[in-house]
This record gives sequence, C-alpha cells and structure tokens, in this order.
Amino acid sequence: MLPAIRRFLAEIMGAPEPRPFTEDDLRLSAAALLFHVIAVDDNVTPDERARLHDLLKERFALGDRDTDALIAAAKTADDEAVDLYGFTSVLKRHLDERERERIIEMMWQLVFADGEVHEFEENVLWRVAELMGVSSQVRIRLKQSARATAAGQ
Repeated sequence: MLPAIRRFLAEIMGAPEPRPFTEDDLRLSAAALLFHVIAVDDNVTPDERARLHDLLKERFALGDRDTDALIAAAKTADDEAVDLYGFTSVLKRHLDERERERIIEMMWQLVFADGEVHEFEENVLWRVAELMGVSSQVRIRLKQSARATAAGQ
C-alpha cells in the first residue's frame, strides 16, 4: 500500500515514477506470480530471494540491475493485486503450453528453495496452474521433479 501512496503523491506532484515493466509485460506477470509464491507464507527467506533472482535472470536473460528492478516491480504488482487472474491471463495470452508449464516449474523450484512446503504455497500453485491451463498431472509431475532436485542439492 505504501508504494501505491508514494506513486500517487509523485503523480500529483508532476513527477511520475518510471515504470520499465508494464502491466501487460509477461516478465512482470511471471515475476509477480513467482514473488507471490515465496511471500504467501509471510516469510521470504534469503534462499528464496536468491533463487528468485537466479530464475528471473536466467529465464529472461537480464542483467543483475534489471533483475533487481523486475523483482521490485513484481513485489509492487503483487502488493497491489486483488487476485492472480490478472497475471495468469497475461501469461496465458502470451505463452504456449510448454512455456506456461515452465512458469509452474519455476514456482515449484521456489517453493522448495527454503526446504519447507507451506500449504499456502501449494494452494497458490494449484490455483495458478488451473488459471493457466496446466493440468493437475503436469503440476504434480513438476512438483515431484522440483522436490527430487531440491533433495539432491
């Protein structure tokens, strides 16, 4: 809420904040969902934050500075969102089935980044997968794969 107030005040003062990642940018939608899954349990660990940075940097071929800006924009977008539909609809429009599955896979990797799976995180993955048209079978397969990868680290 505080970032929204800051932006509002900046706009009425005549100095709007630059927004390099727009609402219809698939990178912002993906990053917001990824941020949401690590923040849903109210405990964003350093391991989760580092993994989020690495996943976004690799997936979108960004430098460190742009990745940090994307994460900041994603946090703001997540804070301002009333539901997940806005993010998932952008991704469903712009990504094919395999790319949507990749987003779910990245979300599972983040869930397992801190070594704990919270029921809220699982619920978010279920809802996001449903909204993006990723089947239950694929979602479960991706979860098992992420769990195995995390256990092997």
